[in-house]
Amino acid sequence: MLRFAVTLFAVITSSTCQQYGCLEGDTHKEKPSPEPNMHECTLYSESSCCYANFTEQLAHSPVIKVSNSYWNRCGQLSKSYEACKDDSICAHNWLTDWDRDDRGENHCRSKCVPYSEVRKHGQCDVCFLSYAQMYANGTDMCQNMWGESFKVSEASCLCLQMNKKDMVAIKHLLSESSEESSSISSSEEHACQKKLLKFEALQLEEGEETR
Repeated sequence: MLRFAVTLFAVITSSTCQQYGCLEGDTHKEKPSPEPNMHECTLYSESSCCYANFTEQLAHSPVIKVSNSYWNRCGQLSKSYEACKDDSICAHNWLTDWDRDDRGENHCRSKCVPYSEVRKHGQCDVCFLSYAQMYANGTDMCQNMWGESFKVSEASCLCLQMNKKDMVAIKHLLSESSEESSSISSSEEHACQKKLLKFEALQLEEGEETR
């Protein structure tokens, strides 16, 4: 199994990185608020970072395009994937908890029964789990869904914001580890801020040299 070379720090609500805020984005709000008319993702209708009209793009099956991103680059998705993609999961670790067949394709270790079918026929299966059932909390999901790829941090400087500032956090993590960079809270934040200033200075120098 391929392991990521870089451990990234993700934002979760319980951290000080972006408490009760939304990630930056063209379709995101600054802070979550109720959206009672959502077409999809209704689980978040009481506290949503996107507007209801954005979810219209997700209400079709199959989903082909969302904003400027195409979801069918790998071809037509199977009916079982379409049924399960929104309402159930069958793997705690999405990198390792699969059964690989002779053709190199990954499959759930148990047959996936989507929520829509459970409601319709009263069926159930060990595969059928909501995110809340699969993960104890946000920290558990963040640090286990993608193996060791993500880690929760209380240092806001190290948190991914899904914008150009993420390069600073990534470069910080790629730099050699030390006691300073592996410490927590204020020490970790201080170390990252020092790296941030250093990288920004280097970027300015590189920009001047290319003129």
